[in-house]
Amino acid sequence: MKHLPLFAVIFCSMAFSSFCAAGELVYQPSHPAFGGSPLNGPVLLNEANAQNTYKDPSAPKAPRVQTELEKFNERLQSAVLNRIANSLTQNIVGDDGNLQPGTVETVSFIINITDSGEGTLVITTTDKNTGATSTFEILNPTSTP
Repeated sequence: MKHLPLFAVIFCSMAFSSFCAAGELVYQPSHPAFGGSPLNGPVLLNEANAQNTYKDPSAPKAPRVQTELEKFNERLQSAVLNRIANSLTQNIVGDDGNLQPGTVETVSFIINITDSGEGTLVITTTDKNTGATSTFEILNPTSTP
């Protein structure tokens, strides 16, 4: 009877060993560039980006958020510039509401309106500080039939 537990252990191990099967270990790469699944690509890229601590010194900086005071000053400046532009247009617009050829000069700009003789007005704005110019043409309403 002493051998009965040893016999039972041997019998059980032999009986259940037929159910266990071992196979070869096969390497499966996870990176898509080396033969892994293409579905792993975004996951690996996100993991790499999360671990990346390098900051490019030439990369543009994130825009700074304006304070309420800066926003107010910007709106105020825009309103003042709008009033100045309205007063300038009163100098270059005739009594009939049409643009009149001539030159208007401010501290920073020279606005020159010339009649091209072909029914159009040429408006040239020159920046006094940089010398940069901007030109556009409009149809002169007084010369149209």
